[in-house]
Amino acid sequence: MDLFDYMREQNQQKESPLASRLRPVRLEEVAGQQHIIGKDKLLYRAIQADKLSSIIFYGPPGTGKTTLAKVIANTTSAEFTQINATSAGKKDMEEVVRQAKDNQGMYGKKTILFIDEIHRFNKSQQDYLLPFVEDGTIVLIGATTENPYFEVNGALLSRSVIFELKPLEKEDIKAILQRAVTDKEKGMGSYDAVVAKDALEFLADVANGDARAALTAIELGVLTTPRSEDGKIHITLEVASECIQKRVVQYDKTGDNHYDTISAFIKSMRGSDPDAAVYYLAKMLYAGEDIKFIARRIMICASEDVGNADPNALVLAVSAAQAVERIGMPEAQLILSQAVTYVASAPKSNASCLAIGRAMEIVKTTKTAPVPVHLQDSHYKGAQKLGHGQGYLYAHDFPNHYVKQQYLPDGLTEEKFYEPAENGYEKQIKSHLQFLREN
Repeated sequence: MDLFDYMREQNQQKESPLASRLRPVRLEEVAGQQHIIGKDKLLYRAIQADKLSSIIFYGPPGTGKTTLAKVIANTTSAEFTQINATSAGKKDMEEVVRQAKDNQGMYGKKTILFIDEIHRFNKSQQDYLLPFVEDGTIVLIGATTENPYFEVNGALLSRSVIFELKPLEKEDIKAILQRAVTDKEKGMGSYDAVVAKDALEFLADVANGDARAALTAIELGVLTTPRSEDGKIHITLEVASECIQKRVVQYDKTGDNHYDTISAFIKSMRGSDPDAAVYYLAKMLYAGEDIKFIARRIMICASEDVGNADPNALVLAVSAAQAVERIGMPEAQLILSQAVTYVASAPKSNASCLAIGRAMEIVKTTKTAPVPVHLQDSHYKGAQKLGHGQGYLYAHDFPNHYVKQQYLPDGLTEEKFYEPAENGYEKQIKSHLQFLREN
């Protein structure tokens, strides 16, 4: 490196975001994640011994995936190469593989390839890497915010060790922020800033385990807050609140966290917990989820889990779905909240859901039985000659508008698909059906 390269690198370091400048270079500097980098853990031992196999780091943003890759880059004797799946193409990978083969053949040196956002690679791109991972040409380190079991090629997964990173603890975030404010070499120490205790607590809390979000907020606060009369920059709770603006919600509409949240939302309605259901509703709305998607899930729950225990639940859910399309946000949240709390609080029955499931299974697994002759259509010309409709009993001609006759096809007359529960209105349905069958 000549003088000009050195100066350019130094300037880039000074101008880079605080989160990048403060990134640890040694394993001991990494905050949190002791469940995978504790001194008795596999990853710690592998990094220290420089004996890494292919690995995938999986976890929310700002938890240290790239940081760990950089630490490995600083400690390994192997050649370390990095690409980002959002911008890299096949030519980039071909060049990496070519260089890796040269390193291996000419110098006996391994190549570690770090792929950030590896879930962005399509199947063919991931397939291209497979033989080179398998024969040891490259050691793969992938980083992803998405569940790798959904997003990464199964063959690559089978050849990699998956490490899940957790959101950082509040105390970890506080320690990082304190270092950021006092570190004069990499942090903001030269600005002579003071962070109030309540501001530090607030930032560490609302960052939601994302160190990058907290560091971005503290950097913005230090750079934009004027000095007080004592010559110091005071980061108060008010300043901290302004800088972070909005809590970071771990919710990706295309990722597994989305499915976890919607799963909890539905299960809370099913479990008759309106408080939990409305909390998950708020989380989805806050993160910008499509209100039509939410409304569809409420309608499904109203039918699947409430059913005939309260038929009005589906009526309300459908009305809510129509209303939110016409009204939009922010008022739509009021309508969705009404529908969610009603469905969650309603008596529950999945009897109608079970009924169609049983009926579908019979249709799928048994020979198609003909419709009984007396139920067949008799309105078209020639139907009488075929005997269609003959013997049919019109229910309204009988007491209680009911008459016993065969409706199911031959061979299925003993089947029972719909078995009403004892909850809500379905209890009356059950009693009514029982009355009809006994009289």
